[in-house]
Amino acid sequence: MRAVVLREPGPAENLRLEDVPDPAPGAGEVVVRPKAAALNHRDLWIRSGTGAYAGGFKQRVILGSDGAGEVLSVGSGGDPALVGRAVVINPSLDWGDSEAAQGPDFRILGLPDDGTYAELIRVPARNVHPKPGALSFEEAAAIPLAGLTAYRAVVSRARVQAGETVLVTGIGGGVSTFALQIAAHLGARVLVTSGSDAKLARARELGAAGGANYKTQDWTREIAALCQGGPDVVIDSVGGDTFAKAVEILKPGGRIASYGATTGPVKDFVLRNLFWKQATVFGTTMGSPREFAAMLQLYDQGGLRPVVDKVFPMAATAAAHRRMEEAGQFWGSGLEIRHLVPGAAGWW
Repeated sequence: MRAVVLREPGPAENLRLEDVPDPAPGAGEVVVRPKAAALNHRDLWIRSGTGAYAGGFKQRVILGSDGAGEVLSVGSGGDPALVGRAVVINPSLDWGDSEAAQGPDFRILGLPDDGTYAELIRVPARNVHPKPGALSFEEAAAIPLAGLTAYRAVVSRARVQAGETVLVTGIGGGVSTFALQIAAHLGARVLVTSGSDAKLARARELGAAGGANYKTQDWTREIAALCQGGPDVVIDSVGGDTFAKAVEILKPGGRIASYGATTGPVKDFVLRNLFWKQATVFGTTMGSPREFAAMLQLYDQGGLRPVVDKVFPMAATAAAHRRMEEAGQFWGSGLEIRHLVPGAAGWW
């Protein structure tokens, strides 16, 4: 098969299309022929050797956490009826038995396990779920990692309720935009921040009640003016000064779900703002198998649809990475690859 292989961290051009051995399913596994795969910031960090992946890796890597396609084969003892079924892959591997947190064997598809930037991928059979019938393979592939992370943050951890005001920081990124969609679906009033007026306008089209541009406005003042008493909930991936300021404007008794720190550590944090407001802070990442199934129902019976930013051919993976690095994408996993299968070729 062909796959996009990364042999050492570096620029986008280090991603190369190569011939690699076909995977064979073991007991309890299936091989899926992906028809589309999504691009996440995690892929960029691994490829560039930054953030949590600054130490690089010890083996060649096939990136890609998200994918949707058809089951090609099943391992021994597997259900042969799975062959030919359209599925979405849950990238949360070996979560463990507890809903409270992942276990010691937890990992995310795409490192160290070979990911979805390939014509074939081997995954545990329990990690494939029926593709929502109303969605294309491209739409379905956009959901898994970002949708799961957003679902756990909004539903399981922050427990957003109808009628509450929710602030989602850094709109336009994958998880943040899914968080907007899910919170609005639950009946919350959602406010957003971004450094782009175009992304703020797009967020309003997708259900946001308002927002603020942190580059051109005093965003804390603007958000506070839009929700008397402050937001009930903040869903934050930004960290840094944004997290500290979010606590300042949080409604007394409010909750913050934190799933990232793209701007670095929190500095000059006034701890009194946290305890005096009786605030609750939740750390969250990815999600359990139960949460993945529940999240996927929102895009099946719940009627939600991800928004696809752009499609690239598989051979243009480097261009897709550059687009995400330049923050050109909006929504969900943003960019996708349509895999090279009969009758289809291209990234989205």
